[in-house]
Amino acid sequence: MKVIAINGSPRKEGNTAHLLKELTNKLEAEGIETETINIGGKKVRGCTACMKCFENKDSKCVFDDDVINECIAKMKDADGIVIGSPTYFADVNTETKALIDRAGFVAIANGGLFSRKVGAAVIAVRRAGAVHAYDSINHLFGITNMVTVGSSYWNLGVGLNPGDVNEDAEGMQTMANLASNMAWLLKKINAE
Repeated sequence: MKVIAINGSPRKEGNTAHLLKELTNKLEAEGIETETINIGGKKVRGCTACMKCFENKDSKCVFDDDVINECIAKMKDADGIVIGSPTYFADVNTETKALIDRAGFVAIANGGLFSRKVGAAVIAVRRAGAVHAYDSINHLFGITNMVTVGSSYWNLGVGLNPGDVNEDAEGMQTMANLASNMAWLLKKINAE
C-alpha cells in the first residue's frame, strides 16, 4: 500500500511540511509506504477548462510543462492521497488549487481514476480560515468518488513561523490520529 502526499506550500520546510511529515512518519510506522511531492513555489498553471482531457482520455492534462501530470500519475497509482496546503486568504494556495482543478478534471474524464482511493486534506494555518481550505481539498475527494478519512479534529495545525506547528499539541495529535485512521482504512480496503 502506498500513500502519495502532495505539499502545496512554497515553504519546503514550512508548517505544511511539518504536518505532512508527522502524518507520513506515522503511516510508515503502520507499514504504509509514503512519498511526498512538493509543488509549492513551482510554476504551475491553472485549469483552462479546455476539455482536452475528455477528448484525449490519456490520464493526463494537455498542459505538460509543469509538475501536475507527474502528480496525477502518482495519485492514480497510489492507494491513498494526502494533499497539504497552507491557508491563503481562507483557502488553499494557487498551486494546490491548480492541482485540485486539473487532477479532478483528468480523473473524471478518464472514468474515475481516483475512485475508492482514500483521501485526506492537511492544512497549515496561522489563525483562521483553515476550514474553508480543508473543504476545498475535500471537495476534490468527494467529486472523484474517493473515501475521505477524518481524525479527532479538522486535519490542521496552527503556527506562524516554520516549525511552529510542532508546538501545537492538538494539531500533532490530530495528524497521529489521522495516520492511524488512514492506515486502518487502507488495510481494510486492501484486505478484500
